[in-house]
Amino acid sequence: MPSADRTHQCDFAEPRIVVALDFASAGQALDLVDRLDPARCRLKVGKELFVRAGPELVKRLVDRGYSVFLDLKFHDIPNTVAGACRAAADLGVWMVNVHALGGKEMLEAARRAIDSDSQRPLLIGVTILTSHDTQSLGEIGLQGDPLVAVGRLAELTQRTGLDGIVCSAQEASGLRVRFAKDFRLIVPGIRVLGAQADDQRRVVTPAAAVAAGADYLVVGRPITQAADPLQALSVLEQEMRSVRRRLD
Repeated sequence: MPSADRTHQCDFAEPRIVVALDFASAGQALDLVDRLDPARCRLKVGKELFVRAGPELVKRLVDRGYSVFLDLKFHDIPNTVAGACRAAADLGVWMVNVHALGGKEMLEAARRAIDSDSQRPLLIGVTILTSHDTQSLGEIGLQGDPLVAVGRLAELTQRTGLDGIVCSAQEASGLRVRFAKDFRLIVPGIRVLGAQADDQRRVVTPAAAVAAGADYLVVGRPITQAADPLQALSVLEQEMRSVRRRLD
């Protein structure tokens, strides 16, 4: 049994930490999920786990009471992306994302595909991956500071009626003042102080992300590789609460 108290609740009205299930099998993912609490966190299922375990795993997580962020970053012709978003909604996921680089027509098709769903998932645009920096963006033809590209894509996402974006916390503070509070900012690349950045280049602490205006924090290794995942979650919650009290 985890040592942390499962009755503890974060001071936010809803769970703001999304645990990234970056595993190679359903068994590994479920072993971790059994040590967490759907009242305390949400879950993210990405490409590798989805390809290996498929929709059935997503349904199992939803049936266990978890809100699932299906992180497949759809990017294709509008009709194909629309169909994929409808399929995601049918799984009962809480959130699904698409690449904003797919353009206006694709984003609008994705939104229309799920607008009539009775339990419509949040539709989020991916701007610039946190693995990118100025040099790597230049290599694919996007010149200049990543913040400029993020800003353009965020505005496109907002104009086409999506619910928010995925962005680095380093961009979130500038974006938060440009968009209404109901436009969600989902921030990956969260690391505790002293942790390695691994394959992410634009990483921040939970406190910095909350102070910057992030709505949801996507956290992987600090929780998934912890000896006691629920205790690790508690530490992150405490850091977030301390910042929220200062901001209030």
